[in-house]
Amino acid sequence: MKKIFGFIAVIFFVCLPFVSSAQNTSEKIDRLIQKYNEFNYFNGSALVADNFEVIFKKGYGSANFEWNIPNSPDTKFRLGSITKQFTSMLIMQQVEKGKIKLDGKIIDYLPYYRKDTGGRITIEMLLTHRSGIPSYTSREDFGEKIMRKFYKPDDFVKEYCSGDLEFEPGSKFLYDNSGYFILGTILEHVTSLTYEQALQKYILDPLGMKNTGYDWSEKILPKRAAGYERTISAIKNSAFLDMSLPFAAGSLYSTVEDLLIWDKALRTESLLSKKYLDEIFKGRVDAFGAKYGFGWVIQKKKIGNEEFDVLTHGGGINGFNTINYIIPQKGIAVILFSNAGGAPLDEMTDKIVDIINGKDAAMPPQSLARRLNEIVTGVGINEALSQFKQLKEEKDLFRLSESEMNVLGYEYLGKNMVNESVEIFKLNVQEFPKSYNVYDSYAEALLKKGDKEGAIANYKKSVELNPHSQSGINALKNLGVNVDEKKDADLSEETLKQYAGKYQLAPNFILTVTVEGKHIFTQATGQQQVEIFPQSETKFYLKVVDAQIEFVKEGGKVTKLILNQNGNQMPAAKIE
Repeated sequence: MKKIFGFIAVIFFVCLPFVSSAQNTSEKIDRLIQKYNEFNYFNGSALVADNFEVIFKKGYGSANFEWNIPNSPDTKFRLGSITKQFTSMLIMQQVEKGKIKLDGKIIDYLPYYRKDTGGRITIEMLLTHRSGIPSYTSREDFGEKIMRKFYKPDDFVKEYCSGDLEFEPGSKFLYDNSGYFILGTILEHVTSLTYEQALQKYILDPLGMKNTGYDWSEKILPKRAAGYERTISAIKNSAFLDMSLPFAAGSLYSTVEDLLIWDKALRTESLLSKKYLDEIFKGRVDAFGAKYGFGWVIQKKKIGNEEFDVLTHGGGINGFNTINYIIPQKGIAVILFSNAGGAPLDEMTDKIVDIINGKDAAMPPQSLARRLNEIVTGVGINEALSQFKQLKEEKDLFRLSESEMNVLGYEYLGKNMVNESVEIFKLNVQEFPKSYNVYDSYAEALLKKGDKEGAIANYKKSVELNPHSQSGINALKNLGVNVDEKKDADLSEETLKQYAGKYQLAPNFILTVTVEGKHIFTQATGQQQVEIFPQSETKFYLKVVDAQIEFVKEGGKVTKLILNQNGNQMPAAKIE
């Protein structure tokens, strides 16, 4: 089963020797990011400020791989959802002018919107992802049917942002690009300007942000980075996305230098009076193990014996991922832009903040899957297999990841390197024998090799480990094997409610469990809420990824949960 994106974004890196304390802060930050670049985790630009003064800025890797053009601090990157910070500012400027009300309804500004839902959803709900409107980027047909087409905002709202609600407006948080698309459309109706014109008039021109704007693909834009996606074995151009679609939810480009201008402006009243600025940064709803305001996540960061507010938001869009992270009281800003997708920016940011505050930062180890691919490419699969055990034992140098090995196996399968694919999946089965997903993938490769009996045996093992694995069940049926499909356990709302609370997987990583009726959900820090399904009274599984959760009781009370994913068992104590 091809699974690239995991439920938990935590990567448990084994640490290399610490950065020498003799180096100054800038050198330590540079060395850290260089390692991430060297090991193919980061390709982009970085800026770090302390007391809101730049202490470090630099580009890493290529802005354009075809022409070998390097990234630099003035390279322009797509921001993705950092755009939402700007959209919330534009909305609040109109609130201050009295042209928009936070308790105003969608139909007050878009008369064509369906009244049964638009008459119940407020501007505040849209700003805080509590509208219940399905996110258009979560549609199964988004990539195949929608992504390449141009739409005018009103037309897109009518077709893709007006569906039946997923939940009662205001009742819960679910990250939603449709809500911010609608906010951009409302701005156009209220201001009689396009979103791009309003952005330029009310934010970019007043702040002198000359290297920020709406990233129309057809525009000739000097020093614009191309977007790429990394695989284990290569880097490729990202899929085309018509930039009319991200719109007010993710359409902007900027440089790390320009974004610092924005961060500094948020300390002043140059764009908005303090009364309304405070509204933007007020934590209104639990989200990502923190609070969500208007286009911002509000976290806490302990530095020494003090705790400080953190204002942050990340972005992800085809070929790019970004983060804007501010500790206002300390004047710390970390801005990281990647144009190779999937960079571990949260982890990098945490380490950079530690360096600023005098702590040591551990270097990341290399990907063992990447090293195996280098050996396969150079001298063949047999040599890679003979070196695997030794490489695995060098834990200070290499990190073995089930998901990366799975991706590598599928890369070989896609290139018709079937024997190589079979051997990589076989290694994954040996190393992660409790994961149903590795057996599913191994079975798929065996089937392509012509080993039907081996495929059936591994599909059966996959379904044994996860009786709800629909891909395994369907594969066995297609191979003529009868499968007894198990139904989910029927648990009462009272039983489920005992599991509600917050569980700490790591110092800054929380799993929040909530219950609505007879449905139970988890939400990891920085990620979307997902439903989990009961196998028994204490064991649950996810349908979106290969992960299981078991709740543990002591003395009749739930004290922790154990997350099983990627072959790892990760305990998390219940803290609330």
